[in-house]
Amino acid sequence: MQKSLERQAGVAKALVSLRDGTAEITPKDDGEIDPRQLLKATYDSGVSVAEMDVTVSGRVVRTGQSLSLAYAPGRSFEISPNQQSAQLESLAGSQAAVTVKGRLFEKGKTKKKEVPKELKLTVLEIEKGNGQ
Repeated sequence: MQKSLERQAGVAKALVSLRDGTAEITPKDDGEIDPRQLLKATYDSGVSVAEMDVTVSGRVVRTGQSLSLAYAPGRSFEISPNQQSAQLESLAGSQAAVTVKGRLFEKGKTKKKEVPKELKLTVLEIEKGNGQ
C-alpha cells in the first residue's frame, strides 16, 4: 500500500502503519494531491479506509449558500456545516489565511470500498485564523 500511495501525483512520502491502521502522506513542495486518488489507490491495494483526515491551509470563500476552503488556484474543498465551521463565517471573502484540521471521508457514508464522487470537508479543529 505504501508504494501505491507514493506513486500518486503530488506525494513526496507515505508512511503506513498497518499495526496502527494509519497512513501519513507528505505532499511534494509544489505538488497537488487528489484525495480521491489516494482513496482509490488504497482500495486498489486491498485495504479499506475508515477515515481520511487532512490538515489544509487556505482562504475561506463563499460559494452560493455554502463555504469552501480554497487551498490552491482553482482548488477548494466545500465545507460541511457544523459548529466548528460556523467560526469560519467571519473569514469568508477576506484575505485571511486559516489552517483547518478536518475529515474528508468517513466509512459508512458510502458503499464499502467506493470512492465518493465528492469529498466535503468536515471541520474538526481550526488551528490558525479568526484571531486564534
